[in-house]
Amino acid sequence: MHDIRFIRENPEAFDAGLAKRGLPPRSAELLALDERRRALITEAQAVQARRNEASKAIGAAKARRDDPTDLMAEVAALKERMPAIDAEEKAVGAELTSALAAIPNLPLADVPQGADEEDNALIHERGTPPSFPFEAKEHDAIGPALGLDFETGALLSGSRFTFVRGSAARLHRALGQFMLDTLTREHGFEEAVVPLLVRDETMFGTGQLPKFTEDSFQTTDGRWLIPTSEVSLTNSVREQILPEEVLPLRFTALSPCFRSEAGSAGRDTRGYIRQHQFEKVEMVSITTPDQSEAEHERMTSCAEDILDKLGLAFRRMKLCTGDMGFSAARTYDLEVWLPGQARYREISSCSTCTDFQARRMNARYRPEGEKATRFVHTLNGSGLAVGRTLVAVVENYQQEDGSVAVPEVLQPYLGGLNRLEPKS
Repeated sequence: MHDIRFIRENPEAFDAGLAKRGLPPRSAELLALDERRRALITEAQAVQARRNEASKAIGAAKARRDDPTDLMAEVAALKERMPAIDAEEKAVGAELTSALAAIPNLPLADVPQGADEEDNALIHERGTPPSFPFEAKEHDAIGPALGLDFETGALLSGSRFTFVRGSAARLHRALGQFMLDTLTREHGFEEAVVPLLVRDETMFGTGQLPKFTEDSFQTTDGRWLIPTSEVSLTNSVREQILPEEVLPLRFTALSPCFRSEAGSAGRDTRGYIRQHQFEKVEMVSITTPDQSEAEHERMTSCAEDILDKLGLAFRRMKLCTGDMGFSAARTYDLEVWLPGQARYREISSCSTCTDFQARRMNARYRPEGEKATRFVHTLNGSGLAVGRTLVAVVENYQQEDGSVAVPEVLQPYLGGLNRLEPKS
């Protein structure tokens, strides 16, 4: 959510930020609504003051035995007018809030301007893609013999669902546990188990509603299946005033995620890359504004550490304005090398949202020694998407006979197993 006071004081800067995202100017429209709302508030105050004044004058007139009829008529008219003013002020306020809620976060100054992923900026590359003495296969060719059962998944639930069994299921479980252990033991994140069903205001708080209704699944009782545990983790501080000394808060959770993928028709329909249901280890940080820059770098480095430990080649990209999410002010994508596709694919997004989500959640903190409160900054990132990491491990560690070598860091989670053998 945007601060109308900032727009009031910096209309040109606000419109410039929207222009960087490829959006038309909105400040004039928003400020007109704001001016009307404020005028109605002033009018309501003036009407109430005059009503009080006239009511006192009625008492004084009666005490003097004067005729108070005109004053009484005026008070009655003022009393009748007040609900109309109040209703109009609420309607204009709701229109302003709705307009502000539909506008994405403004990009930070260092975010490159661009239309799509072709305009993203390479920050660095790490690791060496493997070379094979045979033609590398994609995961959907290797996976079925290991337990990625696409046919049963489609039979049970339709497209973009997979039934994972056997070696693939064990690898999937090992990856999730390894990620959680790395983030909690080495990087100071607090593990959480979160609700998978949330209310409207929770989805609104992190920016999924109202703009992305079609991308989410809603239950018959009106609750929503979370598209990521970012929703639950970030909203855990909603409507709170935190003492500064507890910040930063760092949370992580491994949870199922549910996405309708309404905007991705025709993309990644094969294999295990883009699913309606998948698991992801999420990282969320709640910080003060002066901590958020360093926290964004730290969080991204935590995700990179997991890829390093798995021995996977990857690159960090800074997303351009046209490829960045609704709530983000800056996003780094980590893209892992997939030999079967001979290309890098996204495996993690780490974003700083500044105070955009905090305003929607009314999440604040009180600086030490001060009475006034400020909005926190929120950050989120994948650490990592478990299914996509499984894809990366299968493709990067594939063997010519169809088996898959197990990265050393995962072997303790698989009882010392160092190779996944295909079923004949």
